[in-house]
Amino acid sequence: MVTRRGGCLCGAVRYEVEGEPLRVGLCHCADCRKESGSSFVTFAVWPTSSFRSTGDLKTFDGRGFCSECGSRLFNPGAKETEIRVGSLDDAPAGLKPEYEIWVIRRETWLHPMPVPQYSGDRFPPERSGEVSSPG
Repeated sequence: MVTRRGGCLCGAVRYEVEGEPLRVGLCHCADCRKESGSSFVTFAVWPTSSFRSTGDLKTFDGRGFCSECGSRLFNPGAKETEIRVGSLDDAPAGLKPEYEIWVIRRETWLHPMPVPQYSGDRFPPERSGEVSSPG
């Protein structure tokens, strides 16, 4: 079984996750852009039962960050934990996005990936908001 490890910039918060993620995505929403200081965020989601962390994690609106250096790391949840792929120790992590969300906010100079594209959040098929499905 694969174990991936990661942590913050200063090393005060460390985590590990076992197995493969449930899904991997790319987000262009305003919140992800602001919290990362970048044009988009790459994230992966694992069952919380596969996730462990140590260190002093602070949260704001469900988003976890190191209390020392402020690095954004993961969103701890009861059933699922969303990890910022850039916080993994090994880069590249070999985790390829399977979809993009909030593409209406994607920078015009970024090209769509050949994965399903959603104008907002990813919803069940009957309410998908999907704007295209590359072939």
